[in-house]
Amino acid sequence: MLEDLKPHLEDLRKRLLISVLVLVLAFALCFSFWQEIFAWIKASYHGKLIQISPIEGVMVAIKVSFLTAIAVSMPVIFWQAWLFIAPGLYKNEKKVVLPFVFFGSVMFAAGACFSYFVVFPFVMHYLANFGAAMFEANISASSYVSFFTRLILGFGLAFELPVLAFFLAKVGLITDATLKAHFKYAIVAIFIVAAIITPPDVMSQVLMALPLIGLYGLSILIAKMVNPAPKEAPEETSDNAPKEAPDA
Repeated sequence: MLEDLKPHLEDLRKRLLISVLVLVLAFALCFSFWQEIFAWIKASYHGKLIQISPIEGVMVAIKVSFLTAIAVSMPVIFWQAWLFIAPGLYKNEKKVVLPFVFFGSVMFAAGACFSYFVVFPFVMHYLANFGAAMFEANISASSYVSFFTRLILGFGLAFELPVLAFFLAKVGLITDATLKAHFKYAIVAIFIVAAIITPPDVMSQVLMALPLIGLYGLSILIAKMVNPAPKEAPEETSDNAPKEAPDA
């Protein structure tokens, strides 16, 4: 048993080592440019950020560098994961997995870009000026990065909904009728998910929920193209009903 697993464990070890090595190298590179990366993150906010502890500056630099390193290393990590699992997949399974990973990555990037260029500047401006008449906004660098990260990741994951719908429809688990029948429940679930993965303010939740509702509608169209619900057979009319034989 163990002898049979040994080649797979060796291959897994190799893939993990390559992924970790790439991640470490990416972190070292990103750390040397952390100020430029942080300036890009802060570009949407024109106010000043403060440091409230002696080590906050160092921790922010490490956090920014590590998150950027993960993003940069993702293609290599995905590729190593693919090299590990591909030998165990059938050809038809590979045809499903590759498009799923590709379009999943594209939609995640689209969600992250939508958050960075549209949602984050609006939300940041709104929240920073919400109580301007009562108090001055002193936002710490650490809380700013955490807020930014949650929005980017939240919208990136939210934009995976059409890809998930395509996959589930492809394997026959859902149809367009399934999604239509659960639309009301989906609206409630969307607002709950938006409340969980976005910062705790109503504006962020609404700005995430609205695109999600649109993506749910897109998912219905995708399911209709991939796995449409079977049409109900028309009921037989009395004219087409079999006639009884006359009594002898």
